[in-house]
Amino acid sequence: MTALAPALEAFFTDRLIRQRNASPHTIAAYRDTWRLLLAFAARQTGKQPSQLEVADLDAPLIGAFLGHLEHGRGNSPRTRNARLAAIHSLFRYAALRQHAEVIARVLAIPPKRSGKALVTYLTEPEIKALLAVTDNRTWAGRRDHALLLLAAQTGLRASELTGLTCGDVHLSTGPHISCHGKGRKDRITPLTTLTVAVLRAWMTERAGQPGQPLFPARPAGGSAATPSNGGSPSTPPGQRLNARRCAASPSPRTRSGTQPP
Repeated sequence: MTALAPALEAFFTDRLIRQRNASPHTIAAYRDTWRLLLAFAARQTGKQPSQLEVADLDAPLIGAFLGHLEHGRGNSPRTRNARLAAIHSLFRYAALRQHAEVIARVLAIPPKRSGKALVTYLTEPEIKALLAVTDNRTWAGRRDHALLLLAAQTGLRASELTGLTCGDVHLSTGPHISCHGKGRKDRITPLTTLTVAVLRAWMTERAGQPGQPLFPARPAGGSAATPSNGGSPSTPPGQRLNARRCAASPSPRTRSGTQPP
C-alpha cells in the first residue's frame, strides 16, 4: 500500500467527518472528484489506483486532469473549480505529512475565472398569471396556491419549500417562516398580510401536527384530485409541476422591490 491510500482514508474519516462535520453532499462531491482523478491518473501513468503515490499526482497531471474535465467531459469552469477545491483540500491536509514540494506546486494551481449566470425574477403580472393557474376548488389547487404565493414572496428554494413543516409557520405577532436552508443555515423570513391570510386558511384546512409537512403530496385519507365543491378535477400534474419550477425563481421582493399580488 502506498502513502496515498491512508492519506485519502484519513482525509475522509478524520478531516471531513470528524473535524469538519461535513454534510453528506460535500463528502459525496469530494468522493466523486477523487474517483475521477484516480481513474485519470491510472490511465496517464499506467499504474493501478492502489499503486499511485502522492508524487504521481503532480502539478502537470492535475493540470491535465482539469483540462480533461472541461474538454473531455464538457464540464463548466465552475465545476472545474469545484473539483480543484476538493483536490486542494486534501493536499492541504497532507502537506505536513509528506511530499511537501509536490503538494506546494499543486496548491499553487489557481481557480479559473468563470462568468456568473444572470439571475432574473418574476414581474407582478407574471406572478398573478402563475397564481391563476391553480384550481382553488380542489385540495391540491389550494395547496399549490399557498405554496406558489409563499415562494413568490420569500424566494425560498424548492428544497426549502418542500422541507417546511407545520411547526415552521408562525402567524401570530411578527408572522414569519422559519427555514433550515442550504449549507445548514437557519433563517427567518417575514410574511406579508396576504400571505398570512392564505397560509392561515391553508393551515386550518391542513390541520397538521408541528412535525408534519406543510405541503404534503396528498390529503390525509383522501385524494388530492377530489374537488371540494363538486367542480372539475384539479390542475393536471404536468401543469402543476411546471408551476412549481417557475416558483423556484428568485423572489421579486428581493430582486425588484415589488410585492406579490
